[in-house]
Amino acid sequence: MTAATFAIGGDIVVRRLGFGAMHLPAEPDRDRQNAIAVARRAVDLGVTLIDTAYLYGWGANEELIAEALHPYPDELLIAMKVGVVPPDPPREAALCGRPAVLRDQVERALRRLRVDRLDLLQLHRVDPRVPLADQVGTLGELRVEGKIGHIGPSEVGVAELDRARAIVDIASVQNRYNVLDREHQAVLDACAEAGIAFLPWRPVHPATAEPGTEIAAVAAELGATAAQVALAWLLDRSPVVLPIPGTASIAHLEENVAAAGIRLTDDQRSRLNAACHAPPPPQFSLA
Repeated sequence: MTAATFAIGGDIVVRRLGFGAMHLPAEPDRDRQNAIAVARRAVDLGVTLIDTAYLYGWGANEELIAEALHPYPDELLIAMKVGVVPPDPPREAALCGRPAVLRDQVERALRRLRVDRLDLLQLHRVDPRVPLADQVGTLGELRVEGKIGHIGPSEVGVAELDRARAIVDIASVQNRYNVLDREHQAVLDACAEAGIAFLPWRPVHPATAEPGTEIAAVAAELGATAAQVALAWLLDRSPVVLPIPGTASIAHLEENVAAAGIRLTDDQRSRLNAACHAPPPPQFSLA
């Protein structure tokens, strides 16, 4: 039986199928009202993990979540990411792990989300220009100050994860991972061994819905969508996996949440496990 919940850091119990807020528009028009409705519907459906970041609208996504959900239910965890700064054309964004920048982004996130502490703070990317010890060390200092509960990096390899764990307690990792793209399988294995939450971003590969695939065949057998099968596979993969699919559609949200109720047979699991293909060379992407 697949566990429905996981305790991040050993003390924050969340339902394993979360929600990524990246796709929620924050502009002051009717799309914003829809975005607020989507966030509220996620909580109504029992979602207890919502992932956001400074990158998502440069603070606007955090303000949207606060407008929609504050005061937050006791069981709701808002996971926040920092360490990216606004665009400097032609780049869409830039990494910045300087301690002063991380501290400033945390302080601003506390105000925008209307909280005294960020229960899970993630380093959006490791900045190669700043020593890792300075980056996660700063987050560790903020934890001692009571402004952060738990800490997690994003897009790290096993070696970086080990180095980070030697500096601070690590509660989560957020890496790209899905049924068709398992580049970070070794990181997931390391997280499973250590009891660290693994939050796969891009949990549904764009090619998942292609007809004639094993994923499509399993979906037909289950009376489900290919996206639901992809999410069910992740939940089945390891008890530390906490998918965070995102959408700006209530119908799509409801479809995603329903994936938690899908159970794969041994045969279906084996066929999906064999469906992985080598991913193309990775492109720089922030999520």
